[in-house]
Amino acid sequence: MIPEHPVFLGSEIDNAEPENALFHVLPAPLEKSVSYGTGTSRGPSALLKASWQLELWDGFSVPSDEGIHTCQPIDCNADAATVVARIAEAVASIIHNGAVPVVLGGEHTASYGAVEGLLKAGVSDFGVVQIDAHADLRDAYEGDRWSHASVMRRVVERDIPVHQLGVRALCSEEIEARRAHKVSFDDAHALVVENRHSIELPAEFPSKVYFSLDIDGMDPSVFPATGTPVPGGLGWYQTLALFESVARQRQIIGFDIMEFAPIPGFHAYDFAGALLCQKLMGILSRNRQAGPRD
Repeated sequence: MIPEHPVFLGSEIDNAEPENALFHVLPAPLEKSVSYGTGTSRGPSALLKASWQLELWDGFSVPSDEGIHTCQPIDCNADAATVVARIAEAVASIIHNGAVPVVLGGEHTASYGAVEGLLKAGVSDFGVVQIDAHADLRDAYEGDRWSHASVMRRVVERDIPVHQLGVRALCSEEIEARRAHKVSFDDAHALVVENRHSIELPAEFPSKVYFSLDIDGMDPSVFPATGTPVPGGLGWYQTLALFESVARQRQIIGFDIMEFAPIPGFHAYDFAGALLCQKLMGILSRNRQAGPRD
């Protein structure tokens, strides 16, 4: 029987000790500012439970061979600023362990906590690559500066470079924010219409990358289980290929999967989300061993 608080791949492996694990899975069930569909607070638990149905072999390698430690879930029963600080503290601890944070959300605001955690741990020269249907560059949404629609605005205000992939819904304020903060992008109308499976990061983009994957960046035909679906998104294999394209160019030091909102009775999407997480671990692990390359 799957426990109430399962560990990732717990049907196949023990929860590795923190010092023996490359990947530290951090559940962050934050749900404070969702503006359409709800349910992101249930996302991390659903993904962890579904991971018990995965095979260890991901099609190319066994990512768990490098160790997976599942952390205790972040207590999100507080205001957003407090929760962000808690996430930052946990991510900083993961970095100090020499591990890779894998943050499972939760609304996208949680990603800012991960970024703050990297800064808190003294990580320098890193940028954020974001897969998303939305730019998330509003200064505030519905008066809330901690909104999931403002997370990347908070990131760029920290002078952290951002490259966006798959965006197809943004407002004039966000277009101006892109210009003002020099946000680079490959939007959906280029990636999807042209069926592109690789991108080239700007030459000046930092050598380290935190990769933030909002589930709504993928097409609703693949992942309808999200609060703010937008048609015209990335496909399954295209998403994996774009992640690998970045991993070949830069060192990915952490990643997250955000805005997954499970649909009761439709466990196929829970399984797909867990498999996506494992696939990203495998890509990161294999490219880490090979080293960044053109």
